[in-house]
Amino acid sequence: MSGALLVAGTSSDAGKSTVVAGLCRLLARKGIRVAPFKAQNMSNNSAVTVEGGEIGRAQAMQARAAGLAPSVRFNPILLKPGSDTTSQLVIRGQAADSVTATGYWSHPNRLLDIVLDELSQLRSEFDAVICEGAGSPAEINLRATDLANMGLARAANVPVILVGDIDRGGLLAHLFGTVAVLEPDDQALVAGFIVNKFRGDAALLEPGLRQLAELTGRPTYGVLPYCDDLWLDAEDSVSALAHRVIGRPQPPRGSGWLRVAVPRLPRISNSTDIEALACEPGVLVRWVSQSADLVDADVVVLPGTKATVADLGWLRERGLDSAIAAHAAAGRTVLGICGGFQMLCRWIDDAVESGSGRVAAIGMLDADIVFAPDKVLRRWQSTLHGYEIHHGRLSRCAEAGWFEVNGFPQGYRRGQVFGTHWHGLFDNDDFRRRWLTDVAAATGRDGFVVADDIDVPARRDGQLDMMADLLDAHLDVDAAIGLLGSGPPPRPTVIAALH
Repeated sequence: MSGALLVAGTSSDAGKSTVVAGLCRLLARKGIRVAPFKAQNMSNNSAVTVEGGEIGRAQAMQARAAGLAPSVRFNPILLKPGSDTTSQLVIRGQAADSVTATGYWSHPNRLLDIVLDELSQLRSEFDAVICEGAGSPAEINLRATDLANMGLARAANVPVILVGDIDRGGLLAHLFGTVAVLEPDDQALVAGFIVNKFRGDAALLEPGLRQLAELTGRPTYGVLPYCDDLWLDAEDSVSALAHRVIGRPQPPRGSGWLRVAVPRLPRISNSTDIEALACEPGVLVRWVSQSADLVDADVVVLPGTKATVADLGWLRERGLDSAIAAHAAAGRTVLGICGGFQMLCRWIDDAVESGSGRVAAIGMLDADIVFAPDKVLRRWQSTLHGYEIHHGRLSRCAEAGWFEVNGFPQGYRRGQVFGTHWHGLFDNDDFRRRWLTDVAAATGRDGFVVADDIDVPARRDGQLDMMADLLDAHLDVDAAIGLLGSGPPPRPTVIAALH
């Protein structure tokens, strides 16, 4: 059986996902058969797999880094939050239940068996399996039912590297404290550390890392520099929404900009959909939360959501529904994706997700939505590529088709109001360019010129190569990868202050 390594983090968004993706790409480039694995993920950013299931989008990205198609095997347990207290439980790619935190943890042994079975199968088929933790292993209140961090590492005897984001400050304490609060048997699996997002002179950090090694008996395998260009495929909308402007806007090719506003829905899902627009020179994409934010927008994009009816209520509370309608009435463009598309219809009948029954939607498209218990999970690989993940079905539509695949409409429009259930649509370069050109003309942005050399799929691959290059340059790769063969460190230092 091959080796496995768990990359844990001092917190969410510490860099676990990108480090795992970078390691997968680095190993794949060396000819090593590698697979990613995240036992349990909590995210509304998901992707459809080759089996017709769904997994966290980060695991689909990591699979791409390893040269693999996305599979439910890489993320057997997925939780998709629909409210502050409930989540949809997805097991091996299929929605199994809607659970509270208490209900979810009532069957830890069954879920752990599923996780360990998948990991064992992957280890028998690949040379290496790079696992990603969830949140932080220092959440000791959850340790008894942990599936993704030390619970997985202990059950499968997997060594752990702890990653921390130094850009947030206080990292040395975070690294020390994370190890210190763990039980001795858990501490024994922690092999060392990676510092992520460092700015400045690394020589100034070296004394601290030396003291950290003296205190913990564990090395720091590398100090990764802050890289402003790593922003595509964020694991969670939380990290994506931390910045008002999405991506790194490039100067326009023509004389004018195209401004895109995207409401920050509370339960936003697949927020990565609009990243392809942000890759375009002269396109400025911003998160917005107030109606006043739409004043100078040329385009409004309503993104997907795990709670369509609840997030529609959020729009109404803020007056954004009226502002979006006024935006369209002025001849400017509105696009709804998945849940955002459903909001633009006349009626939503939802006895599944919210249990609210028939609810009036914004009414900008003459169509109705009915939610069904079974989720639509579909990958499209035809003249266009994309994917669908939704309970809501189009039950009636009197609008013209926007685009077709295999002779059937997959999107609809009324004037400059567009809607589709497809995610990933704008990763199709030619389609995106045509749409932006039409939008600019309809909006009167004559100075905007679409670029003809932006390849979004290649940009996504470029980010994976960039992360692999950073690891190759700044990580003791031999020592870190050596853990795959040697397993957990022998007789590591136990920090006994809390034990």
